[in-house]
Amino acid sequence: MPERRSPEPRPDRWPPRPGAALWGLHAVAAAWTNPVRRCRALWLTDAGAEALTPALAEAKARGLDRPAPTPIERRAIDRALSPGTVHQGIVLDAAPLEAPSLDALIGRDRPLGCVILLDQVTDPHNVGAILRSAAVFGADAVVTTDRHAPEAAGALAKAASGACELVPLVRVPNLARAITDLKGAPLWCLGLDAGGARPLAAAAIDRPVALVLGAEGRGLRRLTRERCDELVSLPTGGDGFATLNVSTAAAVALYEVARQRRSTEGRA
Repeated sequence: MPERRSPEPRPDRWPPRPGAALWGLHAVAAAWTNPVRRCRALWLTDAGAEALTPALAEAKARGLDRPAPTPIERRAIDRALSPGTVHQGIVLDAAPLEAPSLDALIGRDRPLGCVILLDQVTDPHNVGAILRSAAVFGADAVVTTDRHAPEAAGALAKAASGACELVPLVRVPNLARAITDLKGAPLWCLGLDAGGARPLAAAAIDRPVALVLGAEGRGLRRLTRERCDELVSLPTGGDGFATLNVSTAAAVALYEVARQRRSTEGRA
């Protein structure tokens, strides 16, 4: 008697596989219309289908290979995802994007202008918000460690609001070594730390820069601080940098870099 094989799992089998789910209008719309993103299954409530209609039409007009959406009830999504997840009736199973290696990022044809490095920032909402700010202010990449960093799906992608499709999230085994490699690119590596010798606004940023941020509370680790070219602070009206959420600090720092560059270009 021939051996019976287990049937292959259907790609639209609910719920989506762990680490592959994207949800929310902006995250899914950006992935659905990204030609390099492989989309495997899409679940939509009636309201979700209506909200996603422009992205569905755009992908179809561009001839992108996309699966037919599967209708689903909101309560089914609520049961599968964490309580309080703002999914807007839209869930996508998508293959992860292939991020460049740090060597490939450094060796690309276009010179780097600004890179964000995160020292064990583990909250996916913070990393997603930092990716969003990086997209807004034109940063080239966000670099995290292989360990102690969230995956680029779920809550991170939702907080990034589509920025996952625009800004590479590069993972490295050792952040201190990555700082050394970026310094050789060359980038001026500035660590944001409450004990910085001067504020970022006084740093006169007129060259490619890497901004290094640590986790809330713990901040930058000792070896990370030592590898930076300089430690700078973001002065506040309170007790210093530690009072700022790390994603807010990243946005403020990116704004300051962009402001100084615009000022420098205006004087040129």
